[in-house]
Amino acid sequence: MNVWFFWAAAAILVGAVAATLMRAMARARLDERASADFDLAVYRDQLTEIERDIARGAIAADEGARLRTEIQRRLLDTDRSARTAPQVSVSRSGLGGAAVVAVLTAGALGLYWQIGAPGYPDLPLQARLDMSEQFRLSRPSQAEAMAEAVLPPPRTDIDPDFAQLMDKLRQTVEERPEDVRGLELLARNEAAIGNLAAAAEAQARLVALKAQGASAEDHAAHAELMVMAAGGYVSPEAEAALVRALEIDPRNGTARYYSGLMQAQIGRYDRAFVLWRHLLDEGPGDAPWIAPIRAQIEDLASRAGVTYTLPPAARGPNAADVAAAAEMTPEERQAMIEGMVDQLAERLAAEGGPAEEWARLITALAQIGRMDQARAIYAEAQTRFEGRSVDLSGLREAAVMAGVAE
Repeated sequence: MNVWFFWAAAAILVGAVAATLMRAMARARLDERASADFDLAVYRDQLTEIERDIARGAIAADEGARLRTEIQRRLLDTDRSARTAPQVSVSRSGLGGAAVVAVLTAGALGLYWQIGAPGYPDLPLQARLDMSEQFRLSRPSQAEAMAEAVLPPPRTDIDPDFAQLMDKLRQTVEERPEDVRGLELLARNEAAIGNLAAAAEAQARLVALKAQGASAEDHAAHAELMVMAAGGYVSPEAEAALVRALEIDPRNGTARYYSGLMQAQIGRYDRAFVLWRHLLDEGPGDAPWIAPIRAQIEDLASRAGVTYTLPPAARGPNAADVAAAAEMTPEERQAMIEGMVDQLAERLAAEGGPAEEWARLITALAQIGRMDQARAIYAEAQTRFEGRSVDLSGLREAAVMAGVAE
């Protein structure tokens, strides 16, 4: 729809509604005065009729006097109310109505300006999905993104001995291009000193050298370095590396995190939210993607149209817990783990809890070999979260990964 046509149509509608409101408000005041005049006329006619009935003998004199007194009282009350009511002129009435309409109109415009999208055409869901896909297919390449990226300069506080070692490593890799270990070290250390483009190139060479033997982590690391070298942007080349990583290992956390980031960048907040929520639910709490997900997921959920409250961060073991666990025998450690799982199961059975905790319980039970209990918990959780598609989706993924659902 043409923008000017929209605003013209909106102005006409606002004007029509304003005129209707003002006319209704003016008519209400006129109707109030007319009603009072009508009541006074009726009471006067009734007094006349009573006098006639007394004269004709239709009613007794004492009954006529009682009726006359009652009607005169009503007439006086109506007249008094009409006289004491505030007299508002038509012009003042119009000004008051105009003021009310102006305030309502200004409030509506302010609200639209705050939560609406002035200047944008209609965007039905399918049109938005098509736009997202079109942007995904036509977005800038890795080379274009790197040319535009504003990155911090490489580190200058490098120890001279380390700098010499890096020069030797680069030379060695150039002389022996099929040295897998050399490429691994080069990619890692170039990234450490801030040479992100060089690190991404070294990782690309490593993946190409390994060919079919490259692991999911190799492809995910390549994608991560490309994203970092492009200033946080997930290019089509980085997306291809992520896809390959997930083909090898669908549970690779790095690839899933950056896949969610890419979906958010192309406007598919719904997909990004599902990917990140599952990562957040699965943990572990010290995974490198947990902190950035926790910082962004509530805003992401809002953009996806999902009501979501970030759960409290899981408390990790303190130093005393770690020291105590280190001194345990394997049997004692296993008993401690099972006790923690049982405590979680008892609390959820008694008090309930979010879907994330049910998914965590299913995973934990499977990990300690209690598959029948994990299946029973999954069945109970499906009943508890019936009709809540987002929660059910997370529970199903946990159950599939745990091997208790297909």
